[in-house]
Amino acid sequence: MSFSDISEKVRCLLWAMAGGRCEFDGCNKPLWKDGLTQIEMNFADVAHIIGDSPTGPRGDIALSSEYCNDVSNLMLMCLDHHRMIDQITQVYSDEILRQMKNVHEERIERLTAIKSNKTSHVLIYRGMIGEHQPKIDYRDTWSAMAPEWYPSSKLPIELGLHNFSFQDNEEEFWRVEEKNLDRQFSTKVKPFLNSDSETDHFSIFAFAAQPLLIKLGALFSDIHPAEVYQRHREPQTWGWIPGPEKFEYKVVESGSSERNVALNLSLSAAIDSSRIKALFGNQKYSEWKMTIENPSNDFLKSRAQLQMFRMELRTLLNRIKTKHGENAILHIFPAVPVSAAVEIGRVWQPKADLPMIIYDQNQKLTGFVRSLNIGVVKND
Repeated sequence: MSFSDISEKVRCLLWAMAGGRCEFDGCNKPLWKDGLTQIEMNFADVAHIIGDSPTGPRGDIALSSEYCNDVSNLMLMCLDHHRMIDQITQVYSDEILRQMKNVHEERIERLTAIKSNKTSHVLIYRGMIGEHQPKIDYRDTWSAMAPEWYPSSKLPIELGLHNFSFQDNEEEFWRVEEKNLDRQFSTKVKPFLNSDSETDHFSIFAFAAQPLLIKLGALFSDIHPAEVYQRHREPQTWGWIPGPEKFEYKVVESGSSERNVALNLSLSAAIDSSRIKALFGNQKYSEWKMTIENPSNDFLKSRAQLQMFRMELRTLLNRIKTKHGENAILHIFPAVPVSAAVEIGRVWQPKADLPMIIYDQNQKLTGFVRSLNIGVVKND
């Protein structure tokens, strides 16, 4: 513990450099308030890396007096960790503590140096998938965004119904979910889109049934700058990770030119064409297909793969419209990652592209069911 007097000027400088938080690695506890009672006061201890007394923890005959009031030798700490480092000096050497201090203060400097054009509105959308509603931890979104983007607010923009009693095998499910998404988007998101704020970027974290994800993307469009993130299974993270060096999407063109066009998106799983044929019955249709070499539910790892998907889909939508004409209707059968589903809606352009009918695979109904229409005026 400290025996020397530390000047007020040095204490204030240390508080600023530490961001008012414990500098012990992994603690980061705010030291201006009590976590239980929320009472605000100074709960900080000032710890010496080289002890301020030659006989104290990590003390040195020559250096203790020289650095006892030097901010480079001081750490802001909670009481518990200050006591611990001074009692277990064989573990917490001056070298280890100096590394903790440098890492912590470099992080605080980096975060507090953020300018407004590096901030992004965090949008979280959670919808029912079967009988469950997924969880998205707001803290995980921070890690995924940094260092390219940082949250514009302590709280995210949250969309989605909680404790929703309808299930996706009921017709009411899609009507209520779509109406709720429309209303929440209008009240919670549009004010930001229409404002004059310097922050106009969005970071989208969504987990819901694929037709609703496509609907979210269509509401958003690609007019507004945004990044859509993907939840990975292995490792479990929302942050982008390196993808394969060689990767491509494969498009299989239809050999016919019917008005009804089925777009088979076999990316996270393979959709057998017989399942689509069973739905159309005797009605004539043309089938296009986008796939990858080995469809799997965790193939999309990198930002580059998602960007490539956007470009391929944009080209594909143009090709389909050119071949089938402006009166064609596009039937979407998606088996895609959550980020790709949102991007389908963002890529789709209401004035330029064909209207879409979105289908959802439903286990209880043993096949694809028509769920949502996007751009379809009448019930074709």
